[in-house]
Amino acid sequence: MTMDAASLIWFVALTPLAGAGLCCLPRSPRALFGMLSLLVIVHAAASFTLGLAVLGAGPATAANAWLRLDALSAFHLLVISLVFTVSTLFAKGYFATAEISLGKARIFAVLWLASLAAMTLVLVANHLGLMWVGVETTTLSTTFLIALHRSRESLEATWKYLMICSLGIAIAFLGMLIFGAAASQVSDGGADAMLWTHLRDVSAALNPKLVKLGFIFLLVGYGTKVGLAPMHTWLPDAHSQAPAPVSSVFSAAMLSTVLYCLMRYLPVVDAATGHVGWPSRLLCVFGGLSMIIAAAFILFQRDLKRMLAYCSVEHMGIVAIGLGLGAPGAFAAMFHTLNHSLAKSVGFCSAGRLGQMVGTHEMSRLRGIMRLSPLWGTGLALSLLALIGVVPSALFMSELLVVKAAVDAKATAVLVAFLVAGGTVFLGMFAHTMAMTRGQVAAGARPIRATAVEVIIVVLPVALLVVFGVWMPAPVREVLAQAAAIVSPQR
Repeated sequence: MTMDAASLIWFVALTPLAGAGLCCLPRSPRALFGMLSLLVIVHAAASFTLGLAVLGAGPATAANAWLRLDALSAFHLLVISLVFTVSTLFAKGYFATAEISLGKARIFAVLWLASLAAMTLVLVANHLGLMWVGVETTTLSTTFLIALHRSRESLEATWKYLMICSLGIAIAFLGMLIFGAAASQVSDGGADAMLWTHLRDVSAALNPKLVKLGFIFLLVGYGTKVGLAPMHTWLPDAHSQAPAPVSSVFSAAMLSTVLYCLMRYLPVVDAATGHVGWPSRLLCVFGGLSMIIAAAFILFQRDLKRMLAYCSVEHMGIVAIGLGLGAPGAFAAMFHTLNHSLAKSVGFCSAGRLGQMVGTHEMSRLRGIMRLSPLWGTGLALSLLALIGVVPSALFMSELLVVKAAVDAKATAVLVAFLVAGGTVFLGMFAHTMAMTRGQVAAGARPIRATAVEVIIVVLPVALLVVFGVWMPAPVREVLAQAAAIVSPQR
């Protein structure tokens, strides 16, 4: 099993890079997106095979333990594989409608696969420096996807994303160096000193002051890329200006992948400080602030994709709060990560398709969406209702678990902030959703017939959100429990 798993780790890590080179071969956008879909599906199949093997038989390593997959990284790998598959299949029809040129399609495909490779590297890296390289590469590979359709607004969003996220990643680099300094005091300072498994084993001997300082830098740095407030300012512009498939990957895959980096440090910080829960207060503060700021902006949004972007800020805040509430909260955070990714992939794809039909994402023009397109209109409405936690969606259950964890932890301030912000978001997004389902279809709107593949990529995630809202299969519960145990082994 070990050799097979090690080979799969290499295969999963290298397939997107090899696929990027193959993107020069097709001679038409249609053939190119067909090849791209095949490559992403192959990567997803290998990721699911590897992830299930790891979840069943334990961690697997490669490259002298510099690459490693355990339950936490396997869970996130499964999530991003699902999101990339849905978004890639959607991109084929989306760009066919947009009549993209072959040259621009090649640029998209290469950067798309590079982004997949970078996120995969983040998740399979056992070396924290290599993990940082993966996060930095996601910035470089996704930057030019924002302005794929060039306009003044998209170029402005691209530069804002590049500048703010690069600054954040630089701050995270300083935090990683501080952890390296702490590790060098209890080891020989070799290249393996920054292996996560090594830091975990020596965490009790690390200098607590250095560890605390390093974690603050990491929280601000990686938190910037995650979109935690008040470092979130790049996110609404980038999500709203990027093509819909890119927005889907940004929100449903990239944000949770970067937040995963912070999860890796939590057990190390707890053991080093000897004060279980020290980082919890910081996570709850940033998470609560993210929810409050997102709620305030959602109320007054006019653009659908910007509203979904602020919704991402809110839900990353919910995951951060869950991580800060001990073991029950960590389980809820894993569950919420999965649910948010399912809902947001459908939400952004539906918003993109409806935007193509109407010619804008202004919610005042998006009226009668279910009459305009039964599939995409229903997909958008159900995804928005799921995101605000309407029963029986899975997001209602994961948010309820966060509330229960807050009650059990007697975190009154966190609970109040969660309920007030969550209630505000519920009212705001519910009103926006109901307004879009009513009224007459905008003049000049042109319906686009949905394909069988598009039906699947809407129906399947929505069905999973409903099923997980009323029943959690035992294998899913076990996966979430294994991942949460790594984040919070003693919290």
